[in-house]
Amino acid sequence: MPEAAPVTNQKDVVIKDTITVQPDANQRTFADLNLSPDMLAAVTEMGFTTPSPIQAEAIPPILAGRDVIGQAQTGTGKTAAFGIPALELVDPSDRSVQVLILCPTRELAVQVTEELRKLSKFKRGIYIETIYGGDSIDRQIRSLKKGVHIVVGTPGRVMDHMERNTLKLDNAKMIILDEADEMLDMGFREDIESILEDFPTERQTVLFSATMSKPILSITQRFQQDPVLVKVVKKELTAVNIEQVYFEIKPRAKTEVMCRLIDLYDLKLMLVFCNTKRKVEEIVEDMMIRGYAAEGLHGDLRQAQRNNVMSKFRAGTTTILVATDVAARGIDVDNVDAVINYDIPLDEEYYVHRIGRTGRAGKSGRAFSFVSRDEKYRFRDIQNYTKVRVEKGVIPSFEDIVGIRKARFIEQLSVDIKESKDLHLYGDMLTQLQHEGFTTDQIVSALMKRSMGIEKNEFSDQDLNADDRRNSKFEGDRGDSRGGRFDDRRNDSRGGDRGGRFEDRRGGDRFGGDRGGRFEDRRGGGRFDDRGPRPGGRFEDRGPRPGGDRFAGPREGGKPYFGKDNERPVREREANMTRLSVSIGRKDYVRPGDLVGAIAGESGIPGSSIGSIDIFDSHTFVDVPNDVANRVVASMDGNNIKGRRVSVEIAR
Repeated sequence: MPEAAPVTNQKDVVIKDTITVQPDANQRTFADLNLSPDMLAAVTEMGFTTPSPIQAEAIPPILAGRDVIGQAQTGTGKTAAFGIPALELVDPSDRSVQVLILCPTRELAVQVTEELRKLSKFKRGIYIETIYGGDSIDRQIRSLKKGVHIVVGTPGRVMDHMERNTLKLDNAKMIILDEADEMLDMGFREDIESILEDFPTERQTVLFSATMSKPILSITQRFQQDPVLVKVVKKELTAVNIEQVYFEIKPRAKTEVMCRLIDLYDLKLMLVFCNTKRKVEEIVEDMMIRGYAAEGLHGDLRQAQRNNVMSKFRAGTTTILVATDVAARGIDVDNVDAVINYDIPLDEEYYVHRIGRTGRAGKSGRAFSFVSRDEKYRFRDIQNYTKVRVEKGVIPSFEDIVGIRKARFIEQLSVDIKESKDLHLYGDMLTQLQHEGFTTDQIVSALMKRSMGIEKNEFSDQDLNADDRRNSKFEGDRGDSRGGRFDDRRNDSRGGDRGGRFEDRRGGDRFGGDRGGRFEDRRGGGRFDDRGPRPGGRFEDRGPRPGGDRFAGPREGGKPYFGKDNERPVREREANMTRLSVSIGRKDYVRPGDLVGAIAGESGIPGSSIGSIDIFDSHTFVDVPNDVANRVVASMDGNNIKGRRVSVEIAR
């Protein structure tokens, strides 16, 4: 119900009509909103019968021609709240632009367009066009010339078309600002004000925003006439249907824990958030090495690349999307099982926006936050901001995951046995193996191991919980002084905490370990990223140094010696692995992911089975399982990696 007294939000800004709605207060149906039969058919086909609170209270005044301010959080159905009345008010017989919708990002503009097309499915003759930077402006001009009713675009591209006179707004009667606070935060204020000034005076102005900041109220004062404020008050900033759990984790174990959670909850579609684009690339490469279909989204991608990544994620081809907060603005994908805060966000509101991308449309979702020791206080501030106490989770053990995988494998195998009609084609294989002296138990166990792909790694027998002690002997602290081997690790998923470490960190951590421990070269706190020298680190691997030899590894007994070949030492070979020599190295700008992808793609072995990778200036050593070494050599020798023809042989 409208409140009796006017609401004063800022000096000289008075909103007379305010509708404040509780999130569970709506008792209406779409049939109660006086919508056309075509629109009711569309929302019914989309699976909706009851409007969300913002839809129930905003649609009637917009249909009545009032200026409206809609204040609601992300994921509350704002697109339909303005999209339904906009479509209802369009005259299909007039092929001129009647509605302009401004969005902060190209992704959101595309998603709004897709939603409007679903809502207009049964409304014949309504044309909608999306215009944004990065897309062909010639294609957009051709489409606009044909005549469209609704234009959805970003402020910069809309301004461009207006200046070219290819977007004509003479007959436009409604302008909608979606995510207005985001647009202002991104620096579009001047563009928005210029567009509003050039818009026809006789118009309806609708503004949707998650917050009511002073710049928002300033626009309201200048460009809206007697607006209605529809404000959805949420008891909590985060949705009640999202299970929120945090884990206190040692930093370099975050990827391992993420993989365990995927197995534990059988997650099919995930969004992973981190704070930097470098971390995006690192996580994607780590997950791909482990055999997951992961893609990254950050600000350096071209528009065509971004479109390709999002298309694959929406289609389910990519199951894990790793993104920064800025790049992920406007992402709205249904059926996201979980959101993972790999890094704790730097802003409390980012947390709300992140986890709001799961648990949509009344469905349940999960939000997992990985909290390292240095992030504990930031995560406590987030809980104070959201007024939600997040439960601390227990990291599943390696044995837990093995048990879960076994149970699922047995279930799938049972289905195959019951439903497959051609199992007799494979019966002779068992007989052949038995003739070679193997027992049935050995054969079945080997097949299960090969099919399930379970391998122990450095984390399998470790406690992965963050260590609060000042003298922690794990990642980012002062190392483990038990002594150990000299080890140059490129891949975070292998290695171990078996010895002290000499660590090079560009992310601000200190050198750790004693003089007899491991050597690790890390450029970002994650795995080894062999992309050549980078300025600013305490130690940079620049290759041979004039006038002196480099530290080249331990002699017997763990004591270091200084080699004369100016190359780092080769780590010890893991059990049951064969070392291959590949004729490509650092000077060819090869990275571990390039080698893993090439070997897995050509030989058909899983990337997770590939062991240590040592990259030198002109060649690389790669460890592969003994039983597939010859297959890898045969499939890879003479193939191309990074555009170079390579030779591959078993290392001497």
